[in-house]
This record gives sequence, structure tokens and C-alpha cells, in this order.
Amino acid sequence: MAPAQAAGARLARRLVEELGGRYSRALGVEVDRDGDEVERWALAATLFGNRIPGVVAERAFRVLTEAGVTTLAAAGGRTWDELVELLDRAGYVRYDFRTATRLHALARVIRDEHGGRLSSLGQAVRDPAELEDRLDALPGWGPVTVRLFLRELRGLWPGAEPPLDERALGAAEHLGLLEPRPGSDPLASLRRLAAEAGIDVRDLEAALVRLALAHARRKGTCPGGEACHGLGRAPGWAAP
Repeated sequence: MAPAQAAGARLARRLVEELGGRYSRALGVEVDRDGDEVERWALAATLFGNRIPGVVAERAFRVLTEAGVTTLAAAGGRTWDELVELLDRAGYVRYDFRTATRLHALARVIRDEHGGRLSSLGQAVRDPAELEDRLDALPGWGPVTVRLFLRELRGLWPGAEPPLDERALGAAEHLGLLEPRPGSDPLASLRRLAAEAGIDVRDLEAALVRLALAHARRKGTCPGGEACHGLGRAPGWAAP
């Protein structure tokens, strides 16, 4: 490995180690394990999809999970009032009514159109554009939630190939991690870098998003590269 490649791999590993990787894994969700874990991640992605602090969405996921609402389908077994109470307990107040209604709508669609399991789409829909369209049609999802959900399923679902998150792209450029060749594919470059670093590209992309969120307001005065001000910060729960 050339010196520049080795330096990039070291920086990529450092980034993941210091800021954290996949948001799903930070929640204790292992999407690679089985479809049940994907169902849990779909619930989490729904909660993160609102314009709400990430720490609140994380807390809402944990409160719902502890109450037995571990998936979107399971939300259909609770009354609207029960869901609102759980969301309020987590501090998910601004979107409590709307989200309770959305959880019920999602449970119905998953039951009626997906056989009770959203993870059934994983092998059934292999075309990335079609998969995004199918997920975008879910009540209240939309592009932000869809791409967050699929970002952490890269390499697991054949159709899970969302575009590289723009925040991750900007952070990678800021750190000097991307290949300077004209016309190079940024996502392909990150895949190669992750392989050289011995890490999962999903962890690298998520860590880059974390970096972008960690010091967005200071980026203009940040030198970037290994001296980046965002490195060394504890993992945070800004919206993923």
C-alpha cells in the first residue's frame, strides 16, 4: 500500500473509532443478523426521520422497545393513546400525535402490503430505484428516511444502493480521503478505502456524517485532514 493510501486508511479507522460508525449498531441493532433486526431498524429510522434531535429519537426508540414495541408492525398492537404516552415519556413531544398516527398507518401497510414484514422487500426488490420508490410510498417516510434506512443496509439488500450522503461526501473531501482523479466515483473510492482500513464502508459513511454534524459551524476555520477540529470528539446523536 502506498504511503498516501496507508495514511488515508489510518485516518478512516481513527474517524470510526473516535466518532462511531453505524447508527443502527449504536442502538444495539445488528441488521446483518436477520430480518428481525431489519424490522427494528425500520422503527428507528422512522423516529429519526422527523426534524428532531437525534438523542430524543434514540430515547424514543429505547422507550418503545422496552415497552414491547420493537417493530413498526408491533405498533399496530397498541392504541393511539398508548403510543402517544410512550413518545411523550421519551420527550418526543413535538411530533407525538403525528408520529402515533404514522406508526399505526405504517403497521397497517406493512400488514396488508408486505405480509407483516417490511424486510420482505429485501430480496423481492433488487432494483435500487424501485426499492427507493416502494419505501418512499410508506406513510410519512420520504427521501430522508428512505436513504437513512438503506444506507445501513448496503451490501445486505441487493437493491440497497442509495447515493452517498452529501454530508459524508463533504466530510470526506474535507479530510482529503477521496481520490483526486477526475470522474472518480466517491462511493467506490470510500469502498476501497474502507477495505484498505479493514472497516465496513457503512461505518465509514456514518462516521463521516457524524463528523459533518459535529463541527458544521466551524468548518470554515477548520484546517481539515488529520488536524480536523471534529476529530477527537465523543460520538454524538445529531440527526443521522
